[in-house]
Amino acid sequence: MKKVALGVLPWFSMLPLAQAIAEEITDKLDTVEVVAVSPLQFGGVDINKIPANVQTVSAEELQEAQALSLADYMNRYLGSVNINDAQNNPLQPDVQYRGFSASPLMGLPQGLAVYVNGIRFNEPFGDMINWDLIPQGAIESMALQPSSNPAFGLNALGGAINVNTKTGFSAPGHSFEAQGGSWDRHSEEITSGWNNGTWGYFLDGNYFSEAGWRDHSDTEAKRGFGTLSWRGVKSSLDLSIAGSDNTLRGNGALPQEMLAYGRDQVFTHPDITRNRMLLVSLDGDTWLNDHNQLSGTMYYRRNKINTYNGDGSEFGPCTADPNALCNEDDEELLALDGAGIAAEDAVEGGTINTSSTLQQSFGFALQNAFDHKVFGRDNHLVGGASFDHGIARYHADTELGALTPDRGVAGSGILLQDSHVRLTAETDHYGLFLTDTYALTDKLDVTVSGRYNQSHIKLRDHFGNDLNGTHSYDRFNPAAGLTYAFMPELTFYGNYSESSRVPTPMELSCADPNAPCKLPNAFVSDPALKQVVANTFETGLRGRLKNLLPGYMDWNLGLFRAINNNDIIFQSTGGVVANTGYFSNVGSTLRQGVELGLSGNFYQRWRWSTHYTYIDASFETPFLSHSPNNPAADGNGDIQVHAGDKIPGIPAHQFKFSTDYDIISAWTLGFDMNYNSSQYLRGDEANLTAKLPAFVVFNLRSEYRFNQHVALFGRVNNLFDREYANFGTWGNTGDVLDGVDTNLNGLNSRFVGVGAPRAAWIGIRLTM
Repeated sequence: MKKVALGVLPWFSMLPLAQAIAEEITDKLDTVEVVAVSPLQFGGVDINKIPANVQTVSAEELQEAQALSLADYMNRYLGSVNINDAQNNPLQPDVQYRGFSASPLMGLPQGLAVYVNGIRFNEPFGDMINWDLIPQGAIESMALQPSSNPAFGLNALGGAINVNTKTGFSAPGHSFEAQGGSWDRHSEEITSGWNNGTWGYFLDGNYFSEAGWRDHSDTEAKRGFGTLSWRGVKSSLDLSIAGSDNTLRGNGALPQEMLAYGRDQVFTHPDITRNRMLLVSLDGDTWLNDHNQLSGTMYYRRNKINTYNGDGSEFGPCTADPNALCNEDDEELLALDGAGIAAEDAVEGGTINTSSTLQQSFGFALQNAFDHKVFGRDNHLVGGASFDHGIARYHADTELGALTPDRGVAGSGILLQDSHVRLTAETDHYGLFLTDTYALTDKLDVTVSGRYNQSHIKLRDHFGNDLNGTHSYDRFNPAAGLTYAFMPELTFYGNYSESSRVPTPMELSCADPNAPCKLPNAFVSDPALKQVVANTFETGLRGRLKNLLPGYMDWNLGLFRAINNNDIIFQSTGGVVANTGYFSNVGSTLRQGVELGLSGNFYQRWRWSTHYTYIDASFETPFLSHSPNNPAADGNGDIQVHAGDKIPGIPAHQFKFSTDYDIISAWTLGFDMNYNSSQYLRGDEANLTAKLPAFVVFNLRSEYRFNQHVALFGRVNNLFDREYANFGTWGNTGDVLDGVDTNLNGLNSRFVGVGAPRAAWIGIRLTM
């Protein structure tokens, strides 16, 4: 009824009666959006009563945007989110929100908590997020919760991402989708959902493959997801199984000097990550009475990650025998002929770094949601507990080899003992949480929450005893906030919250400045690190303006300020690129800024949104950073970081705009643009060198629906073929580029993550 009324309204704009009827129907059909206030997807509250700017995404919005992944969608459409190409693989993005990271890369401080159906998705070993393991076609909804919300447990320093998947009740029907285009990329996806009112199922299978736009960068991903559901009068159960077998090649950053030889070049290769995951979960709820909902989830997760990375090394031809490789003291390490490597095929020394991380985790969460009036006023109370146990078996080796003319690495079979790691890490995380929203008046709602976390980490070294250690952390994190609705068009909100993250087993195993490690391979010692605590203030205004052209416009204006205490960063000790170093607490860091968002829907055919974010991210505690690859470093390779210096890798200004217009009811045309301002390079924490330049990218998309069963769609990324880089770090080229240009050897170079050139894809979707 609503679509019919508003869809014909422009053609009858001269008829006041028709317009009045349409506006009345619109008012009556306004719905309340309910958002979960804890990792479990039950016991939610009205989004307008949450004292923060929550952003949500639906399955329909994901489909209409033609986004490659959930991370891609957030980068293009959600405020304060950006991604970079540190890995340069479309399924391995480094996601940042308000300057906090959720990344698949070891070595980055993980400041966002990610949950799928109430299951903690941060990896047990390093809290990383493997975005390729989240099946986009199975996503029913997602909520990006800002601030340090304690109810979401560890790592929610900057916020939490809460994903809910489809069932046969939420997504009945069947579809097949296929698309292909540039870089030999193609993907096929089939979904099927059904229910008879009591039982239901949902299945999603996806295959993705591409050759990639850079050399040696092909990728293949196979993902499946299924749910068996039961619905009773007052209860529900969902049994879900997910599996992935993905082989990802991301060749990382490129020395800026090599851009002259083509942006598709790679520094060294291969760089392969294989992720194989199995996830089984059971979740459900039951209404104990009309006001009391009990819900819970339990899960088992197994994820095996294998990496195979070809890198340069500090080794070179021996003075006495050019057919052998020596270290810096001219001690022979490898005879090429003896290792089966032809001397004419070898340029310089190289290494093959391999790792295998088998992570198994299981856990459960239980909560109770109470909707009882207190003193005659509405009150929504949610309390619960969670437990997560993880065990990670980490193996790593470094094999000596030689660089080939195309900067691949030929292995010798000889392993370096210093890089041999056999480590088992066990983690136990306990949590108790409570959150309550109380309506003091019809316009004023107050929310208080808190969570007690306790973590135990045990490290066992199977190749010595340097890594052995036991660590325990605990903390209570509180939060309090309020919303006041002056009128439907204007609501005020304010919130203070605290959250924490404990050092990961990976960080604890690489925390000695006297014995640096090479990520993601060699770990050497485990000095204690302090847990990171974030104190966040957030306030703002928001509302919805109705009866505009007929339609509506949502708006929000907010301020946020988050201080991380005892923040942990990775300190580089140099070497080729900059992947050798150690983790340390560096005092306080600050992330504060302004957010402005506008979105509207006019005439039910023109949809648009725009977001602007200013982020002031800085170090607040002076410290001496070891960054020998930075050309401004002193004779010891150090740079002095002062209070107020900007945190590298975070653009101060972000601006986004997107719009979709239904040219006719069956044909939609849309585009989006994304602007990121300049940013300092990693390795330049003291802000001594030039920034990475700003950039803006435009994307185009369209869809034509022949009928309710057949749709044709397509998109063009980087419409104007802009050459840009969205990631930068200081590294050293060593002798890797001898086969390209001897003048480029031994440079302290700006390594940049280059953005992809213009590309286009077309696809078809069949539904029934």
